[in-house]
Amino acid sequence: MTVFQKTILVSLSLFALSSHAALFDDKEARKKILELEAKNNANHEAQLSAINDLKKRVSAIEAVQGSSLQDMQSQIEQLKQEIAQLKGDLEVANHALETSQQRQKDLYADTDTRIRKLESGGSNSVGATLAPNTNGPPAVPVVVEEKDVKAFADADALSKSAKHKEAFAAFDTFLKEYPNSKLAPDALYGMGYSQFALKSYKSAIATQQKVIDLHPESAKVPDAMYNMANSQIQLGQVTNAKKTLRSLIEKYPNADAAPNAQKRLKMLESIR
Repeated sequence: MTVFQKTILVSLSLFALSSHAALFDDKEARKKILELEAKNNANHEAQLSAINDLKKRVSAIEAVQGSSLQDMQSQIEQLKQEIAQLKGDLEVANHALETSQQRQKDLYADTDTRIRKLESGGSNSVGATLAPNTNGPPAVPVVVEEKDVKAFADADALSKSAKHKEAFAAFDTFLKEYPNSKLAPDALYGMGYSQFALKSYKSAIATQQKVIDLHPESAKVPDAMYNMANSQIQLGQVTNAKKTLRSLIEKYPNADAAPNAQKRLKMLESIR
């Protein structure tokens, strides 16, 4: 073998070894590339899964918030309706009070006129009666209003004028001076109402309870119970207020306070 042939053979051997090494390096590179791609794909899938899970949680939170807002809006609308109804009831009540007050003034004026006529006819006392008429049927005795009526009217006028502190003092004085008056239940109720207006809710409850206990036959009992319930509401005693309103509606279904009691009870029961 010549030197030239030996040289060619050595060159071919070196070329073959170099090609084999290059082929080996290429396979390793591919393997690493595939592993890296697989790892990247796995990370991508995990990220997508996390994103989807986050989207679901956000959607669930938005749904809950939307439902809560709708419920709150519904309750607000209901309260607005209740307030509007209460305003209407208040206007009606004010009108009735004004009419009653005018009738009371007319009654006082009529009584004053009758007293003046009696005085001009020679009567020596306010409570005197007409002398019997021998030529006709006996005269009907004229009974002049008692002092307690005027004292109550003065206290009631203070209450209607929203002078609740003065009204409370006037009702208190009335009860001390005329404890046996037929207007005592009304005065006691007026005192409790003044306490409620002055935000003395515990005292108002105690006073209205006296109306119920001491004057169970009085027409003021339903009003006292309704005022009691409102005081209990102000103190956060919702359960007691519901009980009081139910008792009022059950015992006095035809009372003037019954419709308002039903509305107030319905409103309390709608709030959870």
